[in-house]
Amino acid sequence: MACVVASQDLRTSVVYTLRTLAIAACYYAAGRLGLTRELVIEGAVVSPIWPPTGVAVAALLVFGLRYWPGIALGALGVLLSLTSLTWRSFVILAGNTAAPVCGCLLLRAVGFRTDLARLRDGVALVFLGALAAMLVSSSVAAGLLISTGELPGAGFWEVWLAWWVGDAMGVLIVTPVLLVLHRLRGPWRWSRWKEALGLTVVAAALVPLATRIGMSVLFLVYPLLIWAALRFQLAGSMACAMFASVMATIAATDRVGPFERLSREEVLINLQAFNGAVVLTALLLSALITEQRSTRRSVERACQELVEVLEHLTAGETASGRPPLEEAGARWATDDPDWDARSTGEWSTRRATDEPP
Repeated sequence: MACVVASQDLRTSVVYTLRTLAIAACYYAAGRLGLTRELVIEGAVVSPIWPPTGVAVAALLVFGLRYWPGIALGALGVLLSLTSLTWRSFVILAGNTAAPVCGCLLLRAVGFRTDLARLRDGVALVFLGALAAMLVSSSVAAGLLISTGELPGAGFWEVWLAWWVGDAMGVLIVTPVLLVLHRLRGPWRWSRWKEALGLTVVAAALVPLATRIGMSVLFLVYPLLIWAALRFQLAGSMACAMFASVMATIAATDRVGPFERLSREEVLINLQAFNGAVVLTALLLSALITEQRSTRRSVERACQELVEVLEHLTAGETASGRPPLEEAGARWATDDPDWDARSTGEWSTRRATDEPP
């Protein structure tokens, strides 16, 4: 028995270690990907979309808070790839680790469900998991730059806002996609594969065009989001939103298309406004559609159960040769002499001393 317990403990430890290392590797890879596109605000380099925060929040929601060391290891790897370790690096590390943990705690406190099948789950992810929780990392980072003199006091709010929005966009864009991938189970039904292929082709042609030409036609993305949400729910809408946000970020950092003649601050504002609107539209619309379809399926199941009950009562009527209500009334009358079931099915009171009909 002791050997069995020891073997189970060893297996649990091995699984925990492997998952922690996998989370750290995914965080590091996402960080390196996010660093490929940067904006310089008041001398500070920020990423318009910081994917590691989305990876961290999704990992904590799926596997649990005890895997926070994986986030810390991944953040440490990203910092080591940028600079040498100092006490300031550990402050940034603490902020980047604490923000996803706070986001997971806030989401758990309101009963968040990882399937995002309710509108309240989408709203909670936006306002608690992204906007509220990422205040921690942005405040720690901007406050550290101010305290060490690397950033002038006048530039605090611009750097703080850029850092906060970048971290929040990482949660809003990456976390739903990872949660959808985690819940995918095979075999998949390909009943609408032609429509999915058509949506993919249209998105691949339209989105790069809208983000690279000089005219401001980014609004053309929204019909695609509505199409994807109506037909493919969260998986389709978030994939479309991620593609649009990535293409817009590439165009903004390259200063082409609608971002060509804008200042750095205007580029950041326009880019994040577009990314935020795209993600909110995709996430909340798909959550609302999924919730409505779930409600409709529940009503259909209730109606089916009611039909089965009526069929059962009809079968009982056929077997006894009289209506079910009359049969039930007759049984009630034998138990209580103050009540009687007439042949018409209507109930009437009579005294216990009256003659039976």
